[in-house]
Amino acid sequence: MGRYHFIAIGGIGMSGLAKYLLEDGHTVSGSDIADSKYVDKLRALGAEIHIGHDAKNVPDDAIIIKSTAIRDNNPEVVRAKELELSIYHRSDLLAEIAESAQKSGKCFIGFSGTHGKTTTSGLASYILEGVGFEPSFVDGGIIPEINTNAQHKGGNHFIAELDESDGTIVKYHPDILVVNNLEEDHIDFYKNGMPDLVKTFNMAISQAKKVIVNNDNEGIKLLDGDFITFGLEKADYTAKNINYSKEGTTFDVYHNEQLLVSLKIQLAGVHNVYNSLAVAAALHEAGVELKGLEKYFYDFTGMGRRFQKVCDLNGIEVYDDYAHHPTEIKATLDAAALKFGKENIVAVFQPHRYTRLQSLWSEFLGSFDGAGRVVVTDVYAASEDPIDGISGEKFASELDGCEYISGSMEEVAEKLLPELKKGNVVIGLGAGTITALGKNLEKRLSVLAG
Repeated sequence: MGRYHFIAIGGIGMSGLAKYLLEDGHTVSGSDIADSKYVDKLRALGAEIHIGHDAKNVPDDAIIIKSTAIRDNNPEVVRAKELELSIYHRSDLLAEIAESAQKSGKCFIGFSGTHGKTTTSGLASYILEGVGFEPSFVDGGIIPEINTNAQHKGGNHFIAELDESDGTIVKYHPDILVVNNLEEDHIDFYKNGMPDLVKTFNMAISQAKKVIVNNDNEGIKLLDGDFITFGLEKADYTAKNINYSKEGTTFDVYHNEQLLVSLKIQLAGVHNVYNSLAVAAALHEAGVELKGLEKYFYDFTGMGRRFQKVCDLNGIEVYDDYAHHPTEIKATLDAAALKFGKENIVAVFQPHRYTRLQSLWSEFLGSFDGAGRVVVTDVYAASEDPIDGISGEKFASELDGCEYISGSMEEVAEKLLPELKKGNVVIGLGAGTITALGKNLEKRLSVLAG
């Protein structure tokens, strides 16, 4: 068994990898800038975790794990280099874990694409766990029904979310690779946009034994390969007889015109029909009988930070959603409008990265039709430098009927709360500090109540 030290262990992805290693019998230590619920869980499993980054935290015999966000001048990185320790990117560790799982006989199913990879990997993991197959998995979010993002167990499947944002998706060799969709994003890394993204995915595809793709997505048509397809009409796996209602969505799953299973899901929106269909196709290709899994498709309520209800302010519901790309925002708001009525939706959008807002400006302007009211905050920079002419205020001025609220999330909540009314459904949209909107609205309401 090995010894691993994680720099910034408390993040959702890093904590999942650390948990997996602990359950597999390895020794784990780490550091982060603050305590968190993820840190507490790892400590309970036996990890030694330091708050604050310091050279003294680094063991002299560990493999060091870091993410792209950790810079070379981090004191623990500097110390690790002095000690000549191996330094792995988090994707290197996930690739090593996946390879080990395959050598032990597990079927490695990887979920990828611009949107939906967290939901699909989580749904597949939850279904296999619910039916008693004891899967191993490392997902990009918390599965609410089992309150974890990773586990190591003895079943025959290993599930993982495979991230494309920094090109590391090419490090994996899955038995089954699912590509949910492909759209231009992460242009901070993919400098030439879609051509670079397609090149990276083509390399990843070439390393998978089976590849399942969304046949209805335009970006997918740019890829090369012999694919198994899913879609709403012309595909190997299709969803037919779709019926949407406030109680849920029902549809039939067909494989080559043969009915496999009839499903009902709680998750709203056509994008979740695609997500469920992708999982059904992947499990079927892995040899899992879909009959008998209906309960688990229905019971799944979505991943943490994916249209997650965070509080109720005396009849004002507040949701948190990680959507930070125009397609994701449109899908979330359209689904919310179907469930709650467009007139009740208050969308609070925190743009994530200046480069993303700049490159997808027009697409963002067209993604808020599902909201009755739109509020835009300042850009969450995510370590980027500002770009002249690109700001939340400028964006809000070009979106009809939109309002701009500046300042911290505490200030946004303070200004927003008096304008809300009973029956409103507030949806925070973005990958930054917007996740704290609900907490700050609750805090402000408490202050006003005395």
